[in-house]
Amino acid sequence: MYGAQHLHEFGGLPAVDFQRTADGGSRPAADAVAWRVYVDPYGGDEDRDRPWEEEFADFLDSVDPAGVRALIIGQWGEAYEENSSVPIGLLIAAADRLTSLEAVFIGDLEAEEAEITWIQQSDVTALLAAFPALTELGVRGGSELLFPPTKHERLRALTIQAGGLPVEVVRGVLDSELPALERLDLWLGVSAYEGNTDVADLAPLLSGTRFPRLNHLGVRNGEIQNEVAAAIASAPVVAQLRVLDLSNGTLGDEGAAALLEGQPLTHLEVLDLHHHFLGDAMAERVRSALEPHGVRVDLSEKCEPWGDRGVEGRYTAVSE
Repeated sequence: MYGAQHLHEFGGLPAVDFQRTADGGSRPAADAVAWRVYVDPYGGDEDRDRPWEEEFADFLDSVDPAGVRALIIGQWGEAYEENSSVPIGLLIAAADRLTSLEAVFIGDLEAEEAEITWIQQSDVTALLAAFPALTELGVRGGSELLFPPTKHERLRALTIQAGGLPVEVVRGVLDSELPALERLDLWLGVSAYEGNTDVADLAPLLSGTRFPRLNHLGVRNGEIQNEVAAAIASAPVVAQLRVLDLSNGTLGDEGAAALLEGQPLTHLEVLDLHHHFLGDAMAERVRSALEPHGVRVDLSEKCEPWGDRGVEGRYTAVSE
């Protein structure tokens, strides 16, 4: 509905656009910000034909690459025609220069640049192989996205934002060996855009055995949020969580009731349900059950179904 927005921070650092024309003295220190490198294929004559390869080369020559801790790949061309393999390949080729890199986000485009379902991704696990010290990886866009099972010893946070997340990607993530993973954020999306994951596919995650250090779980932006909530209500993984995020989806009274009737959630620090379809009475039940125990409950962005369609009129926050 609303579309994804540019990141304001990443890897614990403020996001800053790399400006090749900026005076070197006016730039932040290489390790002080998350650098967003992008091109504008729809800009003026000077920018329109500039390839991302040239912009990235200027970045490496202008900012001390050995100090860069966080890097955001923004628009790399007409992203609905060119997939992310080119910028990913260039990052990998520069791995011996980006020796402090800890966090990478691929596809930081907002709706004016490309709808989330237009962003053409590729195999992002190549970055994990090339950067063994990486602790955070973020991806926006599910089209053509590949995430074959992989192994990485240090990755602590993984985010995949999609208007429709193919089940093959979910299975690849859940079949991966990520012993340090503490935060996992998956946007399931809608079936109209290849979001074909169902609750059964989440079983390895919900068992609590796959990622023993996981303490922040987001299963978000899905049209099966009630089913997800019902499964989570009895899922062993909940006991190890500090944050449970079921936001941006179609959650209604049915799913919220399942959460309240399941295992205790009073140990959570945060329960994020923003962008929801709960009635006022159910929202109050959730608050009164959890807030007295110190749980921060986010029930902002109450939504109404389209027209008179009831449950069928519910929608995710980000789809196309």
